[in-house]
Amino acid sequence: MWVWLTVLLCGGYFLGCLHGARIAQIISGVNLKTEGVKNFGASNATIVLGKKFGALVAAIDIGKGVLAVILARTIAVQSNLSDENSIILIFAAGAAVVLGHIFPFYMNFNGGKGTATVIGILFGINWIFGLIAFVVFVVVALVTDYLIFGVLMLYISLFIFAMWFSAGIWSPMIALSLFVIAILKHFENIQRMKKGDESRISAVFKKGKK
Repeated sequence: MWVWLTVLLCGGYFLGCLHGARIAQIISGVNLKTEGVKNFGASNATIVLGKKFGALVAAIDIGKGVLAVILARTIAVQSNLSDENSIILIFAAGAAVVLGHIFPFYMNFNGGKGTATVIGILFGINWIFGLIAFVVFVVVALVTDYLIFGVLMLYISLFIFAMWFSAGIWSPMIALSLFVIAILKHFENIQRMKKGDESRISAVFKKGKK
């Protein structure tokens, strides 16, 4: 259990460091950290580089979340672990991928915000629950016109899932820790929103179309 946990934490982190936006930058020559809304996510890739690059970034970032869950589940089954330990492995691997995405070593630990990767984790754990969480994310973001509200709902969904399917405390604690990190990562957005300076979804995509 502990050996596999260590392997998944290390492997998950390096998998998380594989950024879709970095791949897009290599192909296009455009650094998304300095263009558009200066974000390494799929939405900014769509605004700056177009739908194809946006889809590429989203596919890579979502895919690595799904892959981490699949690897953890496979290891748990092959090792005949209990349901609780299996869930812990899955959430630990997912958390490692998110941390690798947010804090990649080769970008001075300043990467993306992990939204697409969390979506991938949710789909990997349970595609029905993942779909529900994704729909909630989109609806909340569009209704409020602020992406951050939708993002936080994703992390809340992950926490609810951990509480629902886990009999122990470790999986909910992992999910809660990711939620805290998400708030800290979006602290500047929250501050700008309080001042009325945060970009609204509608305004950002209008700029993108122009």
